[in-house]
Amino acid sequence: MNRNYGWVIVGAGLLMTCVAMGAMFSLPVIKHAISGDMGWTDVGVSSSMTIGFPIMGLAGFGWGALSDRIGPKLVVLTGSIILAAGLALASRATTLLEFQLSYGVLVGIGGGSFFPPLMAAVTGWFEKHRSLAVSLVSAGVGIAPMTMAPFAAWLISRYDWRTTQLTLAGIALVALIPLSLLVRRPPAIAMDAPNPAASMDHEPIMSASHAFRSPQFIVLALTFFACCATHSGPIFHTVSYAELCGLSVLAATSIYSIEGVGGLFGRVLIGLAGDRWGAKRVLVGGLLIQAVGAGAYYFVRNLDGFYAVASIFGFAYGGVMPLYAVIAREYFGLRIMGTVFGAAAMVSALGMALGPALGGWIYDTFGGYGWLYVASSAIGFGAAAIALAFPPFPSERRAALSPAE
Repeated sequence: MNRNYGWVIVGAGLLMTCVAMGAMFSLPVIKHAISGDMGWTDVGVSSSMTIGFPIMGLAGFGWGALSDRIGPKLVVLTGSIILAAGLALASRATTLLEFQLSYGVLVGIGGGSFFPPLMAAVTGWFEKHRSLAVSLVSAGVGIAPMTMAPFAAWLISRYDWRTTQLTLAGIALVALIPLSLLVRRPPAIAMDAPNPAASMDHEPIMSASHAFRSPQFIVLALTFFACCATHSGPIFHTVSYAELCGLSVLAATSIYSIEGVGGLFGRVLIGLAGDRWGAKRVLVGGLLIQAVGAGAYYFVRNLDGFYAVASIFGFAYGGVMPLYAVIAREYFGLRIMGTVFGAAAMVSALGMALGPALGGWIYDTFGGYGWLYVASSAIGFGAAAIALAFPPFPSERRAALSPAE
């Protein structure tokens, strides 16, 4: 199989993550319209994402393990259909519970089908430029705020929230199904390979159960959790925070877009840096920048200030996210990559779940979001500290044990 096809999967993965995560993360743009129309509280609507993130993480673990067995194509195809169905059902909800179940459970299950299978597949297609390849797949998340979010803001300025939500569901269905058909297993573990293990020289040989008990996985999962807990609140609530500062909904949404632009550059540049200087070292630096950026939101009140912070914050959190897949591949190899990365993503989803509910509670209690950014920054510095505990990669140990030439 032509390994150049890996770049086709990178392109398909980029577009899929853009559409899928853009549709899912449209909720911050339209949540005030929903609460105003239905009389639901901010924390009630925001809790849909609090439900969705753990569901997405748990589903991602299952989808990742399934992709190790049957390949990623059927997984992402099924997830695409579930995601679109969840968005459509949420647009018809008449009670808060119906909305939370449709958005939180179904959209969460569908959303979990993309990253673990796609990241596992892409890391198998590339030996060189692996950090860059997974960063480009993840870049779809950075493009979404520049495309899907402004489109959602345009829709909500002209139509009601139900029409907006249903339109996003239709776009997801039409775009994701054809793209999912382009996804293939990497050559090293293609179904027709006579001996997959033999084609993965120098790959770590480890069972999934052993991997989950290893210090490598524990540090990976804890760092991933704290990283996502750092940026989930600022991502979800900054549009609302900017509106409280007097900005229009379109201007506030543009901050979200600037984060996306920063994240796009971050994914490319930090991906290149990870290939050059090592994923672990670059991850620690990126986590420190993320922590500073989260705290800086506390001090801004005007659009220029929001743009400056959003570009730095987006660069950092967007750039570091793909590195977790690279680190997982180095520690655990390709054979159980989907399972292990899915499990780490499941833990990280618990961190993502903190931000929406915590920010909603802070707003309902204090009438603002200031303390959210203080807490996010503190957690961010904790994430960087945890990342310092990563053990050496197997390749690093082999290099240290080999005799000097």
